[in-house]
Amino acid sequence: MAFDGCCQDCKFPGDDCPLIWGAYNHAFHLHCILKWVNSHTPQPHCPMCRREWQFKDERPSY
Repeated sequence: MAFDGCCQDCKFPGDDCPLIWGAYNHAFHLHCILKWVNSHTPQPHCPMCRREWQFKDERPSY
């Protein structure tokens, strides 16, 4: 799988290179999506679906 490796900023798989999920279930390496979000201001969009980028809310709903 492509995500078994690491992003271009990491030297070894698993080196602080976790997968980050967006609100629309698209996954990216942490470093990759942070670069994307920070370079597309004022409002970044998901690189896959072009909807407004939001990190997936992992908090449980009660």
